[in-house]
Amino acid sequence: MGPAYPLECSSVVAVAGDRRLVGGRDYPRTYQEFRSWFPDEWMCREYLAGLRWPYGFSCPDCGSGGYWRTGAGLWMCAECGLKTSATAGTIFHRSHSPLSTWFAAIWFVTSQKNGVSARGLQDALGFGSYETAWAWLHKLRRAMVRPERELLSGVVELDQSFLGGRSHGKPGGASGKAPITIAVERLASGRLGRVRLDLAEVLNGVDQVEFAREVIAPDTEIHTDGAFVLTRLADHGFIHHATRGYLADDLDAVMPGPHLVSSLLKRWTAGTLHHRISRQHLPYYLDEFTFRFNRRTSRARGLLFYRLLQQAAGSDPHPLSELIGGIGIDWDEPPDD
Repeated sequence: MGPAYPLECSSVVAVAGDRRLVGGRDYPRTYQEFRSWFPDEWMCREYLAGLRWPYGFSCPDCGSGGYWRTGAGLWMCAECGLKTSATAGTIFHRSHSPLSTWFAAIWFVTSQKNGVSARGLQDALGFGSYETAWAWLHKLRRAMVRPERELLSGVVELDQSFLGGRSHGKPGGASGKAPITIAVERLASGRLGRVRLDLAEVLNGVDQVEFAREVIAPDTEIHTDGAFVLTRLADHGFIHHATRGYLADDLDAVMPGPHLVSSLLKRWTAGTLHHRISRQHLPYYLDEFTFRFNRRTSRARGLLFYRLLQQAAGSDPHPLSELIGGIGIDWDEPPDD
């Protein structure tokens, strides 16, 4: 059984619209359903079009909803005559690989609980080069966090940790490590809610406050370890509760949420990526961890596939030159994962 929306050339309709998403109707529930839904390029393009234009086609240039379908499967605006495709302007733009291969990559990435390394994706899909797998994963990571995502609210714990090799000596020793700012919701049940992560400029810097303003709703109750710079939170409309971490016998008990998230992050980078993360690309690995952590209770892997594909349909292409930041890479020595 395929997706429950018409695929006639004359219409692009909502895959979900404002409805509640249902497995087997809006997204495939199993790998067997996935294969039956997307047997060819046409089915992939029609499904992607439904995600990109859930309320009907909208011309990227003039915004008109009227269109014609060409023999090549393009959408031609009835007002300005622009011809476009479901992939134009997305991360799939001008890709030389079939869209069906992209769908398979997204299914593979989201169906693995802890994700996959570039080497693992290369082996699974039979890519001829590591470079291709690495670039695809980084394109997908840039689609994993929506710019318009909801702000954290309620009770939020805010703290910093480090990502890198082992350090020795007193707590906080961090030579050569990357400081990570962690904000995590603490639910009324005591469980953790959503998380936000950020690569900090420096340890205990004022950028923590700016990060809080970007990801936490005003009037939220924020708990911290009492770092002096965080006293500024009260000046920005937050309710600030500080517990002096350096006076506590058990540091983990002061900010249990961020400490648990930090532990899981380190375990993930060690187990899935084998610590192969460059500082340059670290923010995008943090985005992937955020995507997975915030959906950790979902039992519907097909829904994760749907969400990532939906966000990929709204993301910019990100060519390889942008991904590597103009820095030459020796692909015989993979830069990451």
